[in-house]
Amino acid sequence: MFETIQYNVRDGVAWLTLNRPEKLNAFIAQMNYEIKSAIKDASLDENVRCIVITGEGRAFCSGQDLAEVDEHMDHGQVLRQHYAPMIKQIMMCEKPIIAAVNGIAAGAGFSLALACDFRLVSEKASFVNAFIHVGLIPDSGNLYFLSKLIGQAKAAELAILGEKISAIEAERLGLATKVITLDTWEKEVKEFSVHLAAMPTKAIGLIKRYLKLANDLPLNEYLEKEAEGQRIAGTTEDHRLGVQAFLEKQKPVFIGN
Repeated sequence: MFETIQYNVRDGVAWLTLNRPEKLNAFIAQMNYEIKSAIKDASLDENVRCIVITGEGRAFCSGQDLAEVDEHMDHGQVLRQHYAPMIKQIMMCEKPIIAAVNGIAAGAGFSLALACDFRLVSEKASFVNAFIHVGLIPDSGNLYFLSKLIGQAKAAELAILGEKISAIEAERLGLATKVITLDTWEKEVKEFSVHLAAMPTKAIGLIKRYLKLANDLPLNEYLEKEAEGQRIAGTTEDHRLGVQAFLEKQKPVFIGN
């Protein structure tokens, strides 16, 4: 079905693996499209309650494949046609998305990781806003996400200086949810994703939705939206199961509805 990525579902988790290891999983237009399609498939699949994006080989994603760039390229049009639809699809997804950053995340690969809800980072991984080194600005939502995560001043530093950020520095800045050692990498990523997949999926989606609204609305308007969100959450089967388990002093088993 896909040529530039691998996609499979197990234990309630959709695993999306960028699969151009010989090119450090650099983006080409087809990969942008396939990531968008896979995220859409996972969003619609009732068997999927969590999504993991990672890279095959030694890189997460090195950004745009510069072999596809020429002096006549309209970079803005490339973003509108290929990158923006991919990022928008990720942002529309109300299921939790984990970037399992196994190696270098550079340029738009950094942006891809930033667009996810969680970033599990291998101790050998690193991040770099490489755009400045080819005379471009960070794209694919990079500055939008980065400034929200670490503030404008630090985002400007990373964007303008273009220095490589280690896994430990990423954790210190608040970019990494967790740094994981090589010997426990696969085990911990799996455990984290399966744990998320076992949580109340509808409630997670509502949390994601209202976090976005919190940035845009005055408090009074937000409180009204929040009340509507809680009304929706209160009608879910997982809410009923959670209350029942609490009253029975049992651990809840959520079903994602």
